[in-house]
Amino acid sequence: MLNTIKKRFALSTKGAKDFCKGVLMTTLFNLALMLPAVFVFLFLDDYLRPVFAPSASVLHGVIYYTVTGIAFMLLMYVIAIFQYRSTFITVYDESAARRISLAEKLRKLPLAYFSEKNLSDLTATIMDDCTDLEHTFSHAVPQLFASVAAILLITTGLFFYNWQLTLAMFWVVPLATAIILIAKKKTGRLNRIYYQSKRDVSEHIQEGLDCIREIKSCNREADYIEQLNAKIDFNEKMQTRGELFIGVMVNVSQSVLKLGMASVVIVGAGLLARSAIDLFTYLIFILVASRIYAPVEEVFNNLMALFFLDVRINRMNEMEALPVQQGTTAFEPDGFDIEFRNVTFEYEQGKPVLQNVSFIARQGEITALVGRSGSGKSTAARLAARFWDVRSGKILFGGCDVGAVDPETLLKYFSVVFQDVVLFNASIMDNIRIGRRDASDEDVLSAARLACCDEFACRMPQGYHTVIGENGETLSGGERQRVSIARALLKDAPIVLLDEATASLDVENETRIQTGISTLIRNKTVLVIAHRMRTVASADKIVVLDNGAVAESGAPKTLLAAKGIFAEMIERQRTGSKE
Repeated sequence: MLNTIKKRFALSTKGAKDFCKGVLMTTLFNLALMLPAVFVFLFLDDYLRPVFAPSASVLHGVIYYTVTGIAFMLLMYVIAIFQYRSTFITVYDESAARRISLAEKLRKLPLAYFSEKNLSDLTATIMDDCTDLEHTFSHAVPQLFASVAAILLITTGLFFYNWQLTLAMFWVVPLATAIILIAKKKTGRLNRIYYQSKRDVSEHIQEGLDCIREIKSCNREADYIEQLNAKIDFNEKMQTRGELFIGVMVNVSQSVLKLGMASVVIVGAGLLARSAIDLFTYLIFILVASRIYAPVEEVFNNLMALFFLDVRINRMNEMEALPVQQGTTAFEPDGFDIEFRNVTFEYEQGKPVLQNVSFIARQGEITALVGRSGSGKSTAARLAARFWDVRSGKILFGGCDVGAVDPETLLKYFSVVFQDVVLFNASIMDNIRIGRRDASDEDVLSAARLACCDEFACRMPQGYHTVIGENGETLSGGERQRVSIARALLKDAPIVLLDEATASLDVENETRIQTGISTLIRNKTVLVIAHRMRTVASADKIVVLDNGAVAESGAPKTLLAAKGIFAEMIERQRTGSKE
């Protein structure tokens, strides 16, 4: 049963146990709320029935009902405390655990997942969906099951008390429930459309923030706002339509419930006329009928809230079921050579990016991957660090298959410099220190000087302690690239991946930084990706990729003499022609 609850509501094992406990305590709390009615019943049973004994002491009656009332209040108070702890507090704990679990899941997913997903989609899942689940599970779901349990218990008790009036009271409940369940399919469809339209709005806003410069430079502000307004209007339309439909169906079901009161009055009057029941029983059932439909209506409202959660629960279960990258953490490579052995990889089924790629990047050598745009250079470098997993073939690192090594363990051996630099809203020094968290200030500054960061850092108000804004917005592209290079220098890992590392630099700064890069790559395994042929002129080995396959491989002089693709690329750049 716990596994069913876990899957149905996207809960952890502890969360499923806490959920069962919460339902139990909420059921007891709902039953405790009936104690005032029980108190009234006991009072009326004593003072309205003919068996009332006039000789009974009035003082005795006052003491009895006072003590009973106080006992009922204390019992309700104690149950309320336990009910609060078992629902609200445990739900908040589960919500915190769910967010951490999602973060851990994202941390272990291959980077291919993030290339397919929009940032706003992931953010909304972790923040908005978790908040919706937290609110509904603390206020509705345990109450739903508890209300159903309490109603069944009350119905059973009333049935044994008088089955005719009980049937008259509750015949409307299955009918009203059927109306709600019939509406479930359409409600689910409207919720899915609303959920997706809300995501579309978030993604469009995120896209606008990411591309604000391009939007402004192309005078597309009006088009962007028009598209955003259209998405917001559609989202509001779907939200209104969904809430209106739910409201109509709930009100219809509640209207059907009102027929139960009339049924009790009519059936009870007939039974009373035939002396089948006494006046007291008739009055008690009318009193119960006036109150019993309120928790039933609450069940319907909570049931609709549960329908609303279905899309979000399915989303959580989808993320939980995503395959993560796993492997051994006890990894001791025999050297730092990287070998591609018949590697094939594709992002989309049937569209291979790499096909039977084989080459070796040896320790102490610079291996340059060159080729036309889209030939698979960056993909090959990222596969070496297990950013993705190959479809077939093997990538060996020190004789070990990288697919059998835990990605975080593997990346300890890599220093990576990408063309697209990501910086944090922190100081220059803290951004560089990400390369090695335990590095001293002197180590950080030494790496920064090798990457020529002094030139711009010394102009900052607080020098290396200046906060550079979100993604280094106060720095130029070249300055951001230098911070990234300093980060890699500080890490000082045995394998270096340089993906267009100097693409954002002018010729003068590129020449200066080559000194720092030379220090970074000394006696290491180096994979260099570059379009500028002068960048790879000092490489020991060139691997030319064309349409995802190795077209040429060898020393630069050898390939130049062969007058193949590499020689053609050199000539084109020499003459200034485009690829």
